[in-house]
Amino acid sequence: MTVPRAPAVTDPIHPMTPRATTMTPTRPRLAPFRPMRLPRLAPALLAAAALAAMAGCSTVPDSNRALDAAHQEYRAAQGDPVTSELAPLELKQAGDALGQADHAWRERDGTEQVDHLAYLARTRVAIAQETGQRRGAERELATATAARSQLRLAARTDEADAANRSARRSRDEAQASQQQAANAERSASDARQQADEAQRAAAASQQQTSDVQARAAQLEAELQALNARKTDRGMVVTIGDLLFDTGRAQIKPGGERNVDRLGRFLVAHPQRRARIEGFTDSTGSAEQNQALSARRADAVRAALMGMGVDGARLTTQGYGDAYPVAGNGSADGRRSNRRVEVILSDGDGAIAPR
Repeated sequence: MTVPRAPAVTDPIHPMTPRATTMTPTRPRLAPFRPMRLPRLAPALLAAAALAAMAGCSTVPDSNRALDAAHQEYRAAQGDPVTSELAPLELKQAGDALGQADHAWRERDGTEQVDHLAYLARTRVAIAQETGQRRGAERELATATAARSQLRLAARTDEADAANRSARRSRDEAQASQQQAANAERSASDARQQADEAQRAAAASQQQTSDVQARAAQLEAELQALNARKTDRGMVVTIGDLLFDTGRAQIKPGGERNVDRLGRFLVAHPQRRARIEGFTDSTGSAEQNQALSARRADAVRAALMGMGVDGARLTTQGYGDAYPVAGNGSADGRRSNRRVEVILSDGDGAIAPR
């Protein structure tokens, strides 16, 4: 028998979609649905698994071995006076690299990324230490004496010969030793370069010594030309032709040549100073002689300044008839006492007092 089709009704889930229904005969009643009970152990296992998953998601290691090693090596480099003094820029670069690794660790960028940045930081630390050691060696080499440089040259030459022999034996023994031979060759090249630098330093030192000796010989010749004599106060130049008439402070024509020679000496040696001391014979009163001796010293100073000598390098003093070099009882003695003495300073500009 054909069952009549029921009219379409609206689907409660999709209201716009019609759902076909059919009239069916009465069906037999089914037994009521009873949910299946899970074993008592299943909920406990599910809870434990959930707690383990939550713990795994929230647990973060509290340290990174590579990052800890980088921090330890960086602190060691900071405590090394050679590295901190001679490689400050490289040490700062290492600190910047370590800071990047720390930032990646705090941001949880992943163990592989943190390890990579820690490796870069350790490499920067090694570069800073190597740079400090290299610059320290260069500083020691620069301050070495010529004798030590010569000894180092011989030692480096022997080392280079030994390295070459070792390299030749290594190449003959096995193909696997080629890298070791290349390293030895580079070491020999560095030794030869250091030896060349030491030899150049020794040559420069010898040249400097020769220049000092030449300047000393030239100075000695110039002082001899000035008839300078060595005293406890320094080199004293008594200009023999610079004799003044009685009561006069004008330089006589014969003395101008010696003043000119003294001026050229002072111009050629600007580091030296001069003290100009004037003297008279016993003719006249003590006050007159004191004033006259001062004017004579000032006359020599004015002549030297006219030749280009800086007046700040020249000091004057009049002593009147004190410190005679001959007796005033004769005309020749008085003429010798009418003089000017010039005391030359040492190379540092110092003049001992009278």
